[in-house]
Amino acid sequence: MQLAKAFFDVGLFSNQAAAQRSFWSEQVGLPFDHSLKLGGGVLQHRFQAGSAVLKLNDARDPLPAAQGPIRELLITHPSCQQPEQLRDPDANRITRVPPGHDNIHGIAVRLAVTDLARSAAFYQQALGCTLISPTRLQAGEACLLLEQADTPPQLDQPLAAIGLRYLTLQVFDCDAAHASALATGASNGRDPVTLGSTARIAFIRDPDGTWIELSERASVTGKAV
Repeated sequence: MQLAKAFFDVGLFSNQAAAQRSFWSEQVGLPFDHSLKLGGGVLQHRFQAGSAVLKLNDARDPLPAAQGPIRELLITHPSCQQPEQLRDPDANRITRVPPGHDNIHGIAVRLAVTDLARSAAFYQQALGCTLISPTRLQAGEACLLLEQADTPPQLDQPLAAIGLRYLTLQVFDCDAAHASALATGASNGRDPVTLGSTARIAFIRDPDGTWIELSERASVTGKAV
């Protein structure tokens, strides 16, 4: 899979938009970019994490609570001198680290998986990630850190639930990337759809149910969707 951007983005859902916006701006130190209406009562607030985007999805309707496979988000920040462990208003684990700490540049996520070898193979075969070690992969310049799950994940959990919910990979051809991922072991999350002139997106899921968005975004690819 050919990536259109070297970093994946991370999306979370919350019913505490005001508190979350304050947290990401003031405590984490990410600059706010803009807000985007997604429909269905969801307003997405986008924060820049270097070349990556933190996507705060503010839901109008009450969201269910669900423990997803994304257990921690690590973000580099030039003002950070040593790792700082934080909790956002929904108790998500957020760690600020100095640029280059543990060879992390931009962002990294920690995923809880039931089978380390299976997940490592999936991310290499379905998404073209590079295996660095049995528990570490590189997606462009962003890191995926695998850890053994204490309990099996809930495979049928919804995308829209409180917490860190999905990764977004920017690709040049959403339909081709979606078909390729399904052919190499991914489960279908949502079929490709076009969002006006902004993007064409689809969702797949990894063996532990992690939601992964494949986005062909016009502003990233430089071509109309």
